[in-house]
Amino acid sequence: MKEIPASATSYKKTPDFTEETVPAGLLKAHQTKEGIWAKINISEGQLRYRILEPEYEEVMLSTERYGVVEPTILHDVAPEGKVRFHLEFFRE
Repeated sequence: MKEIPASATSYKKTPDFTEETVPAGLLKAHQTKEGIWAKINISEGQLRYRILEPEYEEVMLSTERYGVVEPTILHDVAPEGKVRFHLEFFRE
């Protein structure tokens, strides 16, 4: 998994989502805009993170493992039982 570039600046955080409140758009293939990165921070439980391109990769995120969303790359998430997480967005 990639790392957010050191030159990228945090500019927005979402509220916490749970398995019941995760927006439907996050559960299906979507992407960030050019130059926008995101960090998926898990505070409870597990979240399945699927990177759909350029090569398929599936990662189980937890309190010990966060996810990195690269600009313009299609991806989705799926709760694995009870979960609490938020997204932090960065721009270059």
